[in-house]
Order: sequence, then C-alpha cells, then structure tokens
Amino acid sequence: MKYSIDTANNLARVGSIDLKKGQIITPAFMPVGTYGAVKSVTPEEVNESKADILLGNTFHLMLRPGTEVIKLHGGLHKFMNWDKPILTDSGGFQVFSLASLRTISEDGVSFRSPVDGNKIFLSPEKSIEIQHDLNSDITMIFDECTKYPATEEVAKKSMELSLRWAQRSKKRFDELRKEDSTRGEAIFGIVQGGMYADLRLQSLASLEELNFDGYAIGGLAVGEEREERLKVLENLIPHMNKNKPRYLMGVGTPLDIAESVKLGVDMFDCVIPTRHARNGHLFTHRGVIKIRNACYTRDTKPLDEECECYTCKNYSLAYLRHLEKSNEMLGSRLSTIHNLHYYQMVMSNIRDHIKEDSLESYIEYLRSIYLNNDTS
Repeated sequence: MKYSIDTANNLARVGSIDLKKGQIITPAFMPVGTYGAVKSVTPEEVNESKADILLGNTFHLMLRPGTEVIKLHGGLHKFMNWDKPILTDSGGFQVFSLASLRTISEDGVSFRSPVDGNKIFLSPEKSIEIQHDLNSDITMIFDECTKYPATEEVAKKSMELSLRWAQRSKKRFDELRKEDSTRGEAIFGIVQGGMYADLRLQSLASLEELNFDGYAIGGLAVGEEREERLKVLENLIPHMNKNKPRYLMGVGTPLDIAESVKLGVDMFDCVIPTRHARNGHLFTHRGVIKIRNACYTRDTKPLDEECECYTCKNYSLAYLRHLEKSNEMLGSRLSTIHNLHYYQMVMSNIRDHIKEDSLESYIEYLRSIYLNNDTS
C-alpha cells in the first residue's frame, strides 16, 4: 500500500491510497456492503456513484454464506462482482452491538449467532484469517469498541485489551502476508480509549510501535454528542502520523464528514446514506427531503436539480413519493442510488474546497442546510 498527500491545507488533506486492486482518492467515503452487497443496488450502480472502495463485514460474512463459499469464488471481489478495493471490518463492532449475545475473554469473544443461536468464537487470529480468506485489500484489527458512556477505568481496561488484541492481529497478519507477499493487502490499527484524551494518546502510541499501514479511530458514533466526538478528534489527530491514512469509523452525515476532514480525517464509512434512503430520507443540496410527505404529491420537479444521478435525471419527486407510499422496491433502489451519488458528490466538493482553501465556507454551507433548514 502507498499513501500520498497531494494537497494539504492546515490539517485537511487531499491524497491517494494505491492498492493492488485500485486507487482510492481521499478524503473518501466507503458505502457499506455488510453482507457483500450494498442494500438494494448493484455493484455497477455503486461504481457509477464514483465510489473507489466499499466495506464488507467479517462477522456477518463468516455466518452467511461462510468463508468457504466465498473462497470457492476466489474471494469477496469475484463473489460480489466488485473489482475495486474492499475494506473489511474485523467483527469488533459486533462485540459492541451484540452485547447481549456475547462473552468477552482474553482469548477472544464467544457469541450466540443472531442467525441460528449456535455458539461462535472469534479471536484476533481468527478474524485476520477470515479477512485473508475474503481477500480483503484493507484488513482491520480485531478490537473491542468501548461502550458509551464509560468510566475512565472501564475505558482503560477496554483499550488495553484492544491493544493486546492488536498485537495478536498484527502478528497473524504478518505471518499470512509472508506466506503470500504478492497480494499487497494492508492492515489498519484502531485507536480506542473512549472520550478520554490521555487514553486515546496511549492507544495511539502503542499502535504506532506496531507499525500499521494506517490508523482508524474507533469507539465514536456510538451515542456521544457531536461536540464530544469533535473534541476527541481535535485532541488526537495532531499526534497521528501525517504520512499514513486516518479512518474515522462509522461517521456520518455530510456535515460530520466535512468537519472531520477539516480536522485531518481521510476515510469514512457509514450506513446513513443507504439506511436513510430506505426510510425515505433523501440528501439534497437543499437539505434532507422526507419524500413521504404530502407536499410532494404533485411535485413534478426532480429530487435535486443540481444532481446528475440516474434518479434525478429521470424521475420526479411525485413519482418517488408514490413509490414510497406504495412500498414499491423501486423506491428504495432509486433513493439509494441518489443518496450514494450525493455522498460521493460531497466528497468531491470537499476535495475541491481543500484545494481552493475554502473548506470552511463549504462547512458553513452544510451547516446551513443540515442544522438550520427543515425541508420537510
């Protein structure tokens, strides 16, 4: 993996990550394809949105269809017909989200499968091995996502466990990479520590000793206030290696992303554009449109007159509302196509504004349409 910075403006930067399966232009947003599919759309449609990379989930793919099935196809890329890079989450977030179904020990995590109730054990080594079988381009270490809120004592204990798991993850990854050095995959560490600046810095320093290819910031977007998240980033990022990519996991809205880019983040993923689309909440240059509202019943205008996506070029607000009210599957598809396209437009705009030294003005524009404007 090679990371290059093309333009830096204060902490914000435009760059690229070169991997064997393609180049990622940063700042980048990764659509979420948990089960090897971005919900309701084809890989070709994701590609048309100009996404350079998408995200798959180790835990869920391990359960369904299982790595043996995916290995029969030569890996996740061929299985789902996606020829660009894939980042795989390690399953660590499920340690957080499936708290009622799991038990944590030093060795790893025992789960009750949410699919059939069978007992499953996932260790740092097993997570890395699964990601290797998936042929992931960017592998994530197995960690514990610290709950929110957490006392400093709880956050410290969680962070220290994640560091021990990081060492084991890196060791197993290096062993597998040595066996096949032609694959060119990368591995990212994950900084934990809750809302506590000292713990975050301790986590970062220990991870940097292990020399990861990039560093993710985990344990955010788990219920904290926006101001708390920004404070964590403000305290942490100035201490991060300038020559390696920084990935903020699970964030967020267009405004969240732009504000985080300003602080130095390069990569993002979130279910918001796809989940909101399926619930009839569509991102536009005017703010979020709630397409099920009656005011769009006879509206013949496109969803977003500034957007060039397939949906906006071919369908009216009235038609999209009709599909949603009729529970037609096409409604979710068209809405998702638009939201994915819009998010990639936001990323392109962010990159342009960094180059033009006008990112703050773009952030103010996003604040005006997402914090102060109700288009419903």
